[in-house]
Amino acid sequence: MLLNGATIITVDPGRRIFRRGALVARADRIAAVGPADEVLRAYPDEEQIDLAGKLIIPGLVDTHVHEAQAMIRDCADDMALVQWLCERVWVLQGSYDHEDGVVSARLCIAEMLRSGTTTFLESGLAHRYGFDGVAQVVVDTGIRACLTKKVMDIATYATQDNAMPMGLRETREESLLTTLDMFDRWDGAADGRIHVGFGPRTPGGVSPELYREMVSEARSRGMEITMHLAEIEADRQFLRQTYQMSPVEFARSVGLVGPDVVLVHMVWIDDQDIRILAETGTSVSHNPSSNSKLGSGVCPVPKLLAAGVNVALGCDGGPSNNTYDLLAEMKLAALVHKAVSRDPTVVPAETVLEMATINGAKALRWEHEIGSLEVGKKADLVVVDRERAHMAPGLNPVSSLVYASTGADVDSVMVDGRWLVRDGRLLTIDEERAVAQARERAGRLYRSTGIDPGPRWPVL
Repeated sequence: MLLNGATIITVDPGRRIFRRGALVARADRIAAVGPADEVLRAYPDEEQIDLAGKLIIPGLVDTHVHEAQAMIRDCADDMALVQWLCERVWVLQGSYDHEDGVVSARLCIAEMLRSGTTTFLESGLAHRYGFDGVAQVVVDTGIRACLTKKVMDIATYATQDNAMPMGLRETREESLLTTLDMFDRWDGAADGRIHVGFGPRTPGGVSPELYREMVSEARSRGMEITMHLAEIEADRQFLRQTYQMSPVEFARSVGLVGPDVVLVHMVWIDDQDIRILAETGTSVSHNPSSNSKLGSGVCPVPKLLAAGVNVALGCDGGPSNNTYDLLAEMKLAALVHKAVSRDPTVVPAETVLEMATINGAKALRWEHEIGSLEVGKKADLVVVDRERAHMAPGLNPVSSLVYASTGADVDSVMVDGRWLVRDGRLLTIDEERAVAQARERAGRLYRSTGIDPGPRWPVL
């Protein structure tokens, strides 16, 4: 098929933008992309779809997603992280069954697809959520994913002893060995759309010995690893007190640095940490909404970028962000660093779009297949409607995209050359049913745990 007449932001090595462009998708690959006149001459008999007034961008890559948290998105607003985690989020998630995991994953993926995310990195599924069921949702919905399984052997969180409820605790055998089983079962499934990796808990939840064993297993199989690190000050304090190391020094000591590692949040790090990240080719997932909402602080993205660290973008989870809209996340990623540095030139719109596309693809070691619109790459793309008041006049399409658009502006989404969203309608998920199931299941969870997430104001 030939997509004709749209403005195309390629994010290719030359960062070319075609004002009136065209793109040809054949099977699951991009066969041509360029000025519309040239592409039309080369492919005169191709079926055409008129996308005049639209913007085409590479599919967005969300490098930090908690699928299981979509169903409990408003359970713990306006709380500090430790209270938020120990009194609300973990209590609810510790009551999940496999069907809850499936329902939450379907709701999460519906939102991500509707808002332009075509690839995501799951942060670490608990055994009780049911990995098989979640993986099947990925297969059925057509999205691309790196699914990681939680690894742990200690029930603490940083300085909080025995903080994790019994329902979420796992042994080495339940976490590590189950992940290897899931790798054998699902890695490469769905025509290569699924990768399986490790999602170890943050330091304090995993012994150094288990980290090293996990890293060895991952490297022998070529698996990705992602881990929360240095999200709040207590994380750094714990590592200083326990191991006399900074966060990234500790990560390096157990092998958790390198091109196959995505470290998430990275708020409480110093210049030496940044040097190690740069030297080892470790990627960072920046989650500005989550860090802002939980009062965790601000990741030093300008310093990371200046040092040559690959920085990608993530939405995190429902209770810490309340949306999985990576388009909306881009705006805060551009603005927050200008505010804290009082320098309006840092982290420009173009850099943020790279973080959400090609940098995310690189973090997942998928940059040769996705992250930009180039001949031979996978046909993963997003069509955004530019014919709206808040996008006009749109003389700079990158600026309009980053500073003015949200997921509500997404018109269509393609993965592997297949439309998953068309004209604003989900094609692989019954959205009405997904929402209804999530509401019913969430209500049951709240009743069983005695948690009331309702408003502080009286409801009459």
